[in-house]
Parts: sequence; structure tokens; C-alpha cells
Amino acid sequence: MRGSFLIWGLLGWFASLTGSRGVEAAAPLPSATNLWVAQFPGYQNSCSSTPAVGTDGTIYVGTFHGAFLAYSPEGLLKWAFKAGREIKSSPAIAEDGTVYFGSRDRNFYALTPGGALKWKFATGAWVDSSPALASDGTVYFGGWDGFFYALNPDGSLRWKLGIGAIIDSSPAIGTDGTVYFGAHNKKCYALNPDGSVRWTFATGGVIVSSPAIGADGTVYINSTDGNLYGLSPEGSERWQSHTGNTAEASPVVGAGGQISIGCALGATSVTVTGFFDPDGQRRWTCPSACPIEVSGAAVADRFYVSIPWRTIQAVAPGVPPDERRIWAADMTDNATTSVTVSPEGILYVCGGYRLYAIRPPGELVPPANTPWPMFRAEACHTGRARISP
Repeated sequence: MRGSFLIWGLLGWFASLTGSRGVEAAAPLPSATNLWVAQFPGYQNSCSSTPAVGTDGTIYVGTFHGAFLAYSPEGLLKWAFKAGREIKSSPAIAEDGTVYFGSRDRNFYALTPGGALKWKFATGAWVDSSPALASDGTVYFGGWDGFFYALNPDGSLRWKLGIGAIIDSSPAIGTDGTVYFGAHNKKCYALNPDGSVRWTFATGGVIVSSPAIGADGTVYINSTDGNLYGLSPEGSERWQSHTGNTAEASPVVGAGGQISIGCALGATSVTVTGFFDPDGQRRWTCPSACPIEVSGAAVADRFYVSIPWRTIQAVAPGVPPDERRIWAADMTDNATTSVTVSPEGILYVCGGYRLYAIRPPGELVPPANTPWPMFRAEACHTGRARISP
């Protein structure tokens, strides 16, 4: 019986998107183009490391088998580097082309753009946290050993802060240099660049997701207590909104300050992507057939989101219901990473054992001009809030 409610609930959500005509009467969506699909080397070599894009168009990604891979803009494998264990951490690319990432072999790595090892830094446990790169070159990340690290660009330790809890949340750097991250002790932290604690904010659940930052400095953090929080730069709660999402989905910020994040709503636990106003009011939802643990991306007046089963869709929250779904891209698997949009407007996303390059139909649109339009803020994944011109 509960399954029947869920099915009818999902159909209702889909109908709300297409207006009174219903799902059956809706015209087929235009299709995006899969420019190429690259299968990762190795048997059942999957990926949950969100792709990063360098200034020369190279796409970098880590895999479950511990292979760190670089692909050309045409989808050809340029090189592979082997870490000791799985790579869940998403890479970050510095201005000089250095590529940083963590691994479950308990090391943090820095590679040259050609794939050679520059250095590695040993920690006490897994490194799933994706690095953030400060404007002065400092590299920030957390570890399962309960420490938050700040490294110099040469790999030497600048400082580390022990909090006694796992840190797999990926840090976000504000425009003033403040570093934000969550931890398994249910707290969100704000640190000064010297490692001193500015403030902490307690939630009701473990924090795995990466914070996002709004144009006014508001820090958006998702907790496994099922709430999305809007915090002031001083650490006070501006609002909280119940999403029902107990997964690690991270928020992104679109045009006009609208926030997108996966949600689970209602008595039947219907899974949706929720769109929230800057004041925390939920304005619109887009249904999904299973939990959403990856982030979408914002461009101009729309978002690109994962809609299991096996599609990426462009949706526009600010238009009539029957016009909200703009196009769709088919995949062989559900998205297992967040969506990355290059400055030129090409989408990169992983699904299972494959990396996809997707070209939207029509004119290409760059990422939205907001501080945090995608996971890790921008295509090169600095994790640093963008300053709008």
C-alpha cells in the first residue's frame, strides 16, 4: 500500500510540473547531445568524485579503484595516476595548474598538470573531503582522523585543528577568507585563516554536505537532521527549512539567490529537488524516483539537475508549470556525482562507470553569476565563493 502511495505521489508531482494537461499530453522535451562518453579503465571502476575542469579544458576525476584520471576536451584519456585506495574527494585546480585531491589511502595529493606527483601529505585516516584553495594558495581539507588541515602550496603543514570528529564535509571559503565546513559532531564551523575558531553552530544531525555561500554572505548548510540552514556570517541562525533529506546533498545558489537542494517530502517520502528563496521559503519542487545525493548547477534562469532514472534535466523555476522542464539528457546510469558546468556551458557528470560530456540544445549558457552556482563554486573547484563583477 505504501508503495502505491509513493507511485501516485510521484505522478502527482510530475503532473504539477507539466500543468493541467497531465503527463500524457506533455510534448517531448528537446534532447541535449552527449558529445562523448568515456568509460573508466578497469572492471567496474565507478566514480563519486565530481569532475573538475582546468583552464585548458582538461577534465579531472578520481575513481573507486584509486585511479585519478585526466581527459581531453574531446574525451580522450590523457593520463592516469594511481593512488593507494579509493578516491571520493573531488579535485581542485590551482591557478598554476596544480591538481589537489584526497584519497582513502590516508594521503592528500598534489599533481602537476601532466600527472606527475609534486608531493603527498600523510594524514591519519581517509580523506574524502574535497579541498578548498584560498587566494593566497593555502589548501584546506578535512579528514576522518578528526583534523582540519591547512597546507602551504609546497605541501608543508601550515596548521591543523583537531575537533575530535570525522570531517568529510568539503570546506567553503567566503569572500573575506573565512573557512566554513561541517563535521560528524553535528556542528558547522567557521575558522579564521590562521586556524582560530570564529564560531560554531550546532544542528541536530551529522553534517557531510559542503556549505554554499550567498551574495550577502549567508552560509547555507544541509544537515542530516533533515534541515537546510541559513546562517549569518556571524554564526546566527537566519532561518531553517525542513527538507527531509538525510543524505549528503549540498546546496547551490542560482540567479536571484534561489537555492537548490535534494529533499524528501511528505508522508510517502516523495523525493524531489527543492528550490528555496533566499529567506528559506520553498517555492517549487522537481520530482525524483530515488534519493538525491548530488548537487545540480545553476545557469542564468535555470538549473541543471539529476532526475533519476538516468537523466539530467534543465528546469526553470520562475515560469509557468508547463514550461518549467526545458530539455533532458539521457544517461546509461543515474548520476553519481554533482553536475559541473564549464565556463563555456558544457556539462560534465559521472554516472556509474562513465564520464559524460553533455551539450545543451540551443545557445550555450555559462554558470550563473552567483557566488556558488555549483558544487565547489566553480568548474575548477576552488571551493572559494566567487565575487560577482
